[in-house]
Amino acid sequence: MMIRFLALWSVLGVLLSFSARAQSPQTKPMLRALAAAATDTSRVLWLADVAATYRYSRFDSLQWYAQQGLALASRIGYAKGKSRCLARLAILPSERGNLPQALRLDLQALHLAQASHDTEGTARLLNQTGLLYFALDDFRLSLRYYQQALRLYQATAAPDTSQLVSVLTNLGASYEGLHQYDSAAYFLNRAWTMTARSRAVHRSSWGNPAPYVLRELGLLQLAQGHPKAALAFYQRSARAALPENDRRSASRTFQYMAELFQARGQTDSSIFYARKALALAQTLPFMLGVARNNKLLTEAFESRHQPDSTLRYLRAMLVAQDSLYNPRRIKQLDALEFAEQQRLQELETERAQLHERVWLVALATGLCGLLVVSVLLWRNNYLQRQAHRQLSHLHEQVSVQTRELTAQRDSLARMLQELKIAQSQLVLREKMASLGELMAGVAHEIQTPVNCVRKFAAISVELCEDVRLELQKLTLPAHDQEIMDEMLQNLGQNQTKIAQYGYRAESIVRGMLEYSQDGTAPRQPTDLNRLAEEYLRLTYQDLRAKNRYFNAALLLHLDPAARPVPIIRQDIGRALVGVFSAALLATQQRLADADEEAEYVPQVELSTRYTGQQLEIRVRDNGPGLAPEQLHLLFQRFQGGIDAKLGLALSHDIVTKGHGGTLTAQSTPGLGTTYLLTLPAETAVAAPA
Repeated sequence: MMIRFLALWSVLGVLLSFSARAQSPQTKPMLRALAAAATDTSRVLWLADVAATYRYSRFDSLQWYAQQGLALASRIGYAKGKSRCLARLAILPSERGNLPQALRLDLQALHLAQASHDTEGTARLLNQTGLLYFALDDFRLSLRYYQQALRLYQATAAPDTSQLVSVLTNLGASYEGLHQYDSAAYFLNRAWTMTARSRAVHRSSWGNPAPYVLRELGLLQLAQGHPKAALAFYQRSARAALPENDRRSASRTFQYMAELFQARGQTDSSIFYARKALALAQTLPFMLGVARNNKLLTEAFESRHQPDSTLRYLRAMLVAQDSLYNPRRIKQLDALEFAEQQRLQELETERAQLHERVWLVALATGLCGLLVVSVLLWRNNYLQRQAHRQLSHLHEQVSVQTRELTAQRDSLARMLQELKIAQSQLVLREKMASLGELMAGVAHEIQTPVNCVRKFAAISVELCEDVRLELQKLTLPAHDQEIMDEMLQNLGQNQTKIAQYGYRAESIVRGMLEYSQDGTAPRQPTDLNRLAEEYLRLTYQDLRAKNRYFNAALLLHLDPAARPVPIIRQDIGRALVGVFSAALLATQQRLADADEEAEYVPQVELSTRYTGQQLEIRVRDNGPGLAPEQLHLLFQRFQGGIDAKLGLALSHDIVTKGHGGTLTAQSTPGLGTTYLLTLPAETAVAAPA
């Protein structure tokens, strides 16, 4: 007696908890939107959505709002709204067990939705029709409707997420019924992922599908032999159904829990959850739940040998099953399905006939058009052949004249280019000759006094040393001796500097004499790798002879594929000496700042590269680099600055004007300067006079 009292009290608690929420969380927002509707069409759609929020909690409210919307839609002739409201009304007979009436309303609504091109409504009705056959365990037929609904939802730009989840879950449930568990798991996992990630799934008028998805995941776990995992999913489903006021989902969940406990032999728990499920199913009423829970209770009390309770639940089960599986209703359902299939077949036949007629008309029209086009093409082709013969004759004449004019133009262009080259070479020869004569005269005039300066400076250094030795023999006061030694030392240092500048002047004179030499030597194929390496080492040794404490690292990267290039060796040698001198002097200048860079190592890198058309000689130093304004004036003469700039100007003239090459420089302050010298590999350019 106490157990029965506790069971009744728990059932009463479940009913009170759900009755406290007479509506779903989506009802109030939908009612506010309904009150704010500005047009009759939008009002019809909002009435249908409000009715949908009561689908699993209050059937009387669902019926009232759906009928209001249907009346308004019929009055204004709004087919889409009429379809939506009929779809809501079809839920009532479906849940109450009158499946033929539900199918009749679904098909009527489906025709209206298709006629009004309501894709979302059509998808919902296909899904809803599939549920009817799912209730009869006809899983293959239900799958056909679900798959059609899924295709429509996927083709919609922004489908209702909750309905898409519903279709995916229904597909998974149908595959469960067919024992195809891999397919069932695929669709159910997709449904749960979408439910968990979507932020708008709970805003739909159809509510949050989480209770349904969790319940079916539990069924899948049970079918795969995991009862504990199944029970955990059932409990989550029951908790998720409470805030949604989803009595139908809660009833199904409790039913599955009762079935699980019955299979495990826990009769008391099975009866407890079956009564909770039955109580919720009767409040709707949800006839499928009523029938199955009465069956569970009948079997449970029969196993406990309680004939009174067994008989009571057996009678209730038979009444519910009669409403669901009444043979007359099943025949009506089959007749409706057969009529719908016939209608679809007739529509397909009419569509095929119409397509065939359109195809025949199009074919006849195409043949006539093709005949006309053929005649026009033949005439056009005939005229084109005549015009082509005339144009071919004219084209041949024009081609002959064009070839003659092109040959004359090319010949004149070559002559003009040769004249320009000859003119530039003559001008260069005249300039070089004049400059050479001037520099030779100046060099000869300067050479004699420079030699005298060097000679007398050397004699003066020796005389200073002799005077110091003689003074050391005399006995002088210490203070006077110190003064005399300091004066003689300063005089010796001055003479040494005079001798150094004399050497510098002599090198300038020697360069002027070399520059003034006649550059009419013949061009010879020369290995520039060897020539550049030799002149680099000679320039380096010459600089070390002037400053024996200077050392630099010479890095060579010579292209072994380089071919001999026709050049005037001594001219290119002078050009290379100018570039090498500039690079080495830059490193020497930076080495002088040893206080700032104690670990600095002077480096000059020589690299060559043969490209087939020209030979590139690249010289890079790690000196202080040049500012942009200095780089701009690097190859100009007489601009002042470092000693190597005159040599760079001469190198630039020899390479560009004497050999048709290029000499450029790039520099980054603080990182060094790179000189790029290019010489043509094949074309021989006459040397300047």
